Amino acid sequence: MRVDVGLPYPLGVTWDGAGVNVAVFSAHAEKIEICLFDAKGKREIKRIALPEYTHEVWHGYFPDMRPGQVYGLRAYGPYDPANGHRFNPHKLLIDPYAKMLLGDLRWHDACFGYRVGSSRQDLTMDRRDSAFVMPKCVVTDTAATWGDDVLPRTPWAETIIYEAHVKGMTALHPGIPEQMRGTFGGLADSRVIDYLVNLGITAIELLPVQAFFDDRYLVEKRLTNYWGYNTIGFFAPAPRYISPGGGVHEFKRMVRKLHEAGIEVILDVVYNHTAEGNQMGPTLSFRGLDNASYYILGDDPRYYYDTTGCGNTLNLKHPRVLQVVMDSLRYWVEVCHVDGFRFDLATALGRERDNFEPSSVFFDTVRQDPVLSRVKLIAEPWDLGPDGYQLGNFPPGWAEWNGANRDWVRSFWRGDEHAARDLTSGLLGSAGLFDRRGRRPWASVNFVTAHDGFTLADLYSYNERHNEANMEDNRDGHDDNRSWNCGAEGPTDDPEIRALRARMRRNALATILLSQGTPMILMGDEIGRTQHGNNNAYCQDNEINWFPWEDGDPEENAFLQFVRGLIDYRRSRQRLKLKRYLHGRRINGKFRDVTWLRPTGEEMSDEDWQDPWLKALGLLHCDERGSCMLILINGHPGPVEFHLPPDLDVAGWTMVMRTDTGQWSHEDVLQGTLQVADRSLVVLEGQIK
Repeated sequence: MRVDVGLPYPLGVTWDGAGVNVAVFSAHAEKIEICLFDAKGKREIKRIALPEYTHEVWHGYFPDMRPGQVYGLRAYGPYDPANGHRFNPHKLLIDPYAKMLLGDLRWHDACFGYRVGSSRQDLTMDRRDSAFVMPKCVVTDTAATWGDDVLPRTPWAETIIYEAHVKGMTALHPGIPEQMRGTFGGLADSRVIDYLVNLGITAIELLPVQAFFDDRYLVEKRLTNYWGYNTIGFFAPAPRYISPGGGVHEFKRMVRKLHEAGIEVILDVVYNHTAEGNQMGPTLSFRGLDNASYYILGDDPRYYYDTTGCGNTLNLKHPRVLQVVMDSLRYWVEVCHVDGFRFDLATALGRERDNFEPSSVFFDTVRQDPVLSRVKLIAEPWDLGPDGYQLGNFPPGWAEWNGANRDWVRSFWRGDEHAARDLTSGLLGSAGLFDRRGRRPWASVNFVTAHDGFTLADLYSYNERHNEANMEDNRDGHDDNRSWNCGAEGPTDDPEIRALRARMRRNALATILLSQGTPMILMGDEIGRTQHGNNNAYCQDNEINWFPWEDGDPEENAFLQFVRGLIDYRRSRQRLKLKRYLHGRRINGKFRDVTWLRPTGEEMSDEDWQDPWLKALGLLHCDERGSCMLILINGHPGPVEFHLPPDLDVAGWTMVMRTDTGQWSHEDVLQGTLQVADRSLVVLEGQIK
């Protein structure tokens, strides 16, 4: 295998059509080798030292290497944990820029750079070769035929997000061939895509699909890291989601099929930490290549500064570490045609040690980037560090998961005191959090459930978590769920409780989809998917997490039709997709763009807002043409009579939807009053004369 000097860029192992350039960053390594393996990755054939070192990049060019070559890296340098260095050439390392991985990690003590069980803990080097248990990298030709692929570029105001899991969405689909279930190819099946289209979804947000591993302690319990928040390869798709023979381009084919249906693809990405964990974790890639550069180390460099709860935090202040992240994001946009990203524990990406900075190097770099600044960017606005909850503090151009609004909606419909005022804020896009620096209502991603927590069905079936299947003695998962079992814990045949649970689910989703902002629905909530009370199902790769395609429950089919109607209604009403916040502005001197009403039909007073048990109120939207939408909300356990606004000269009101029955209609309201059933809401429309 001939080797020339090559170039220090681009980073990674790159096929240029004639040969392969290899460039690996390490500021502290003394030598980097590329190790070549046979086609199955079982036998190491040759080790070749990269011949040149330029600007802290080791590099070489291989004119005889071709796509399909299986390889790994080894890094030589000081093994000195006390000073932050953990080089160990006995450990085969994953190329941070690898576009494809072969095989999975097989847990063994040889994965660790230190001698497991040593009295000196992680200070004693382990000299066993780890190649036999490590996945291998594959040289990849990234060129793909996209044909006439057109990115949907759905405006934020028109976006409806569906949070889903690649395997969970397809594992039980009876029409998909068994070998395709749980894969990118399965998700690209026309029957799955047609379901999303008929539901009215415009964007699918996929839980992590970048290469990740199952944690050792989970494997030993016969569990898996199902969610995938344990990334190790920022460029490579997770091999478990590639069907037999599917190849490196299967993900791209899935994206193209979704685009053809007008559905955007948003990836949930993890750039705050890696799968290598804390100082007792394995040496898989970054740690072995340059631990002191890739990670934020503690005051004692043997340890890590951890704001993620996962053992380590990536050092995005280092230009080369920042480059890996930025190159990865651009790769998924430019080469794989994805439409946006949801950033896990995004507060960690903006930290200057203990402080969060909206103008951190990462956010400023993204903001000026001509590629990334134009795609959808969503922050999970918290981490586990000091002042980790930063909702509303992300820079312009970003949307944020509005966890506060999730809690407001849950609290109000559960019947908590002091909940109505917060609910009204969420209905108008949480302006108090987001209305600054030119941000728009879409910045608030509104949801009542997500992968982390109860499903919608469980939210109104359980008061307590039931996580025994996770084998942690039910200690894991959230305590503050703000759920309500409606009178019975878990499944019940009581028709009154079942009817109340369905009503509560309708209330919750209606509140989200009638709010200003960007709605997000959790996979399966529209058909009553249950996790049997598990509110932390991260390790359950089974029917607890899978979409129940063949349920066939008539009650759930009716609920599905209600949700479809709700999404269709939102998409057809511009009043629910405003590009500006509503602040009660007077229109033509006659009426306001938004007004809050008492059940008497009069405008709410300051005194009304101070009532801790305020549970019945009306929201009146009117536009410049005098077209009005009236949402009447009753959180009381009994019916409330509402007076339609007497001071508004409306030709007549039409009832559009009611959550007590789940019916969609265009029924004229002939009286000046309307009784709204207990724990329900009603939507009316009218035209001012």
